[in-house]
Amino acid sequence: MSYSYRYPHDPESRPTESFPVMQRSGIRFFRKMTRFWRGLFHQIGARGLYMFDTLHGLTEFDTVWRETIKQMRVIGVDSVPLTVIVAAFIGGVMALQTRYQLFAGVELSLVGLATRQVIILELGPLLTGLVLTGRVGGRMTAEIGTMRVTEQIDALETLSYDPLAFLVVPRLIAATLMLPVLTILADGVGCLSGFLVAVGATDITTQDFREGLRLAFGTFQIVYSLMKATLFGAAIAFICSYEGYITSAGAEGVGRSTARAVVIASVAILVLDALTAFLFAPFLQA
Repeated sequence: MSYSYRYPHDPESRPTESFPVMQRSGIRFFRKMTRFWRGLFHQIGARGLYMFDTLHGLTEFDTVWRETIKQMRVIGVDSVPLTVIVAAFIGGVMALQTRYQLFAGVELSLVGLATRQVIILELGPLLTGLVLTGRVGGRMTAEIGTMRVTEQIDALETLSYDPLAFLVVPRLIAATLMLPVLTILADGVGCLSGFLVAVGATDITTQDFREGLRLAFGTFQIVYSLMKATLFGAAIAFICSYEGYITSAGAEGVGRSTARAVVIASVAILVLDALTAFLFAPFLQA
């Protein structure tokens, strides 16, 4: 099934140049708006159908579970080094910057509190999602896009395989499950890195940082972080697989789809981050 869209040609529509000069600007404007809204609603509908077909692919359990295990390794295990590096530097820099921005008289335990809050609530899930958008999402789009332009997806359909169940559903499940796991790792490494830098490079003691970590801590803060990570993982897999699935025009189309998928997924993550904060921030008070 094709989810791509091309504007149809209406043979009954008159060319804009055939109208009087004074009417052309208005006609051109309204035709552009018509094409824009028609294309927008088509894209929404196409993604809705794609989501419906993807959910239907969950019924192909024998096809899905083997590929899901493989994709969990590719998306999760292979991303551990990059996640650890990013989280370690962010945690250390956060602790260092917080300490040197404090003015006289402020409790030094605030460094531990600020490091924990920023990493767990925002930077842990957000940066993990953005970094993996480039690494995992770009790879996902390129793989599926290459299979599309080389007609391997058409071959799967010829062999009575559901290409969505074989290619998309395992990646969607794996990304949705592994992003929270990587976020837990990033949160822990970030807080540990912040502790080591704060104690080793500043005048903060172990007791000060530990008090800050425990101050005003609530279980929902962890749930909030994992909630974000789950949404980010699903968004990355859905958007990037869709862009790869509708790829056309050979190698150039694969590159164009990959770039578009990374940009759209990154923006979607930022929008989801803002919406989640708007809806659940009031519940974060311990």
